[in-house]
Amino acid sequence: MNRFQQLLTIVLATASFTAASSAMADEEKSPEEQAISYRQGAFTMIKHHFGPMAAMVKGDVEFNAAEFTKNAEAVAALSKFPINGFVAGSYSGETEAKADIELNAEDFNKKMETFQVEAAALVEAAKGGDMAAIKPQFGKVGESCKACHKEYKED
Repeated sequence: MNRFQQLLTIVLATASFTAASSAMADEEKSPEEQAISYRQGAFTMIKHHFGPMAAMVKGDVEFNAAEFTKNAEAVAALSKFPINGFVAGSYSGETEAKADIELNAEDFNKKMETFQVEAAALVEAAKGGDMAAIKPQFGKVGESCKACHKEYKED
């Protein structure tokens, strides 16, 4: 077995162990705690892809159309996931989500849908590669995030 195969075996074994450990840890959590972990994971991934786009829009890093588009596509795909983690009873514990989400489900769902629509529109703007078209759409995505955070997230 060469060094690459050894390294690959170690990496795969570690990944398998980590996945199994994570699955076992989730089994020990209540459904509400699992929902919190799920949505927090989804938002973490969204943040991971949103940050590089923000840096490009602000001019902190050089604009790279391909990278921007890749990140926009990821955010648009991921925008569909968090809603699945907002279940009854998952608004206490290790979360910043307010219980008002449950009380105002229609408004909350509408805001989440707006995020999805604006994120999809950002993909289309990104494909054009024109920062003049991207900036305002990026702003709309950010505003859709802030709309939820303002009403439904603890500071």
